[in-house]
Amino acid sequence: MSSWFLLFYEFFKIGLFSVGGGLATLPFLYKLADKYDWFSQTMVANMVAVSESTPGPLGVNMATYIGFQFGGPLGAVIATAGLLFPSVVIIIIISKFLQKFRDNSHVSDVFYMLRPAVTGLIATAGFSVILDAIFHVNKITQISVDNFLSLFGVKECILFAVILFLTNKFNKHPVFYIAIGAAIGIIFAF
Repeated sequence: MSSWFLLFYEFFKIGLFSVGGGLATLPFLYKLADKYDWFSQTMVANMVAVSESTPGPLGVNMATYIGFQFGGPLGAVIATAGLLFPSVVIIIIISKFLQKFRDNSHVSDVFYMLRPAVTGLIATAGFSVILDAIFHVNKITQISVDNFLSLFGVKECILFAVILFLTNKFNKHPVFYIAIGAAIGIIFAF
């Protein structure tokens, strides 16, 4: 199988099954990191941080980044096209039929049943980001009683607490706090 087709196919599957937006793609990206050597699981947390800080949808930004890592500009285009293709096709098909079935109780029931699945995917993604950002889960097999505290990223926990306090204390735009977090992360290299 051609490596370009494989890249398109893997992101096509992610685009097809990650209902709920960019964060819903994270569980699929973690599995992709285990399956191929295109990127590591540690890179996923960095991609989330960069993708949240840059304009555009999170999933598209991450697909573009991974595709670029894999095969330069052409890889970026192929991965992004693979991610977006299922959505475009599905939206076109749904738009043709939804007007007819808009008041159908079965259609309403399907959309109602999708909500918990989407919530679960997003919650899983959020939990994974917290584990990667604050805890050093890759060291969990090396933990003993003596170095238990090495499981926690002390700097990351302090930054999390400070940003959480600031967001609750001051009513600033979220981009302000993202910029502060990014600047602190760059300055202190974490």
